[in-house]
Amino acid sequence: MLDKNKVQEISKNLQSRGIDAFLLGPGDDLEYLSGLKTGECERFKGLFVLGDGRYFYVTPYLYAEEFEAALGKETPAYMWEDKNWFYPALAQAMDDYGLNGKKLAVNYGVRAVDAIEIADRHGVKLLNGWHLLDKMRIIKSPSEIEKLEKATQISDEAFKELLGFIKPGMTEGEIRKKLLELFEKHGADEPAFDVIVAQKENASKPHYNGAKGVIRERDLVLVDFGCRYESYCSDTTRTVFVGEPTEEEKELYDVVLRAQEAGESAVRPGVTAEEVDRAARRVIEEAGYGEYFNTRLGHGIGVAIHEAPYIMEGNKMPLEPGMTFSIEPGIYIPGKIGIRIENVVVVTKDGCWPLSKLPKGIIVL
Repeated sequence: MLDKNKVQEISKNLQSRGIDAFLLGPGDDLEYLSGLKTGECERFKGLFVLGDGRYFYVTPYLYAEEFEAALGKETPAYMWEDKNWFYPALAQAMDDYGLNGKKLAVNYGVRAVDAIEIADRHGVKLLNGWHLLDKMRIIKSPSEIEKLEKATQISDEAFKELLGFIKPGMTEGEIRKKLLELFEKHGADEPAFDVIVAQKENASKPHYNGAKGVIRERDLVLVDFGCRYESYCSDTTRTVFVGEPTEEEKELYDVVLRAQEAGESAVRPGVTAEEVDRAARRVIEEAGYGEYFNTRLGHGIGVAIHEAPYIMEGNKMPLEPGMTFSIEPGIYIPGKIGIRIENVVVVTKDGCWPLSKLPKGIIVL
């Protein structure tokens, strides 16, 4: 159900910024506020939160039940039919709430074509509302952390079972399919993102999305995996070996492992996000592989798989207890090999603790 306290917090934020209203389209922000998850669709829908504390929603009748269940029967609703499109319903709402010609922030859940249409029809000044909820979402409550921990527990159990399945001759796609089955078996609601299974050379692409690579007798398999539990995500990466790794592979793995542990060790309240990135990156640079670690160290996680805080150079945000984010250094040598180790950690009053309980040492299958 809609969290009215959070809605009022948004209203106060809008008022302090001189913004008349905020339009939240389908996506992470709306799911965070209400649990509503409708997916992408060409039909316009969203929740309007006003600076004066009022709120209402616009939706096609197609989603009427979902919106009412999530936002409550008492929330004013403006429904529309396909034959009329959303213009008349929105026009009525804009008139009723005096929003014509006002300042309207929109988030990333609103399609650009719809935002432009609203601006043209109602003379509003559009503002970027992408990060308006960041401050609210960045510190996780105990109940949110419990859900993150449960999602991670499910994915941990699925991965441990997956290790007994991986064999030479299998394709990346077959391994991925099995992991998705194991997510469901262990109680996940759904995957948190497109799971990555990458054989040695393919693993050099950090966000590899193929499935046809075949596992050899002596090989490496990088698995980046996560699931959702009650809207909250897990995200873990482990790199395992099929057959005994070479000395070079052991060296690379050791560098990444030491970088990951250095990143975790650097986390504590008051330390900036960029300082954590530097702590891990320094290990890889000093080992001579700095050019092969060309991504940020980590990202926040919650209802979205990627959200604030972003653990990277240039982010001078001090860490606070309750922040949750990944620490995932890697070495990616194009066309040759990729190794990544990732844990999501929760900032505590004197350090951090990782949600995943999977071992980080070398695993040989």
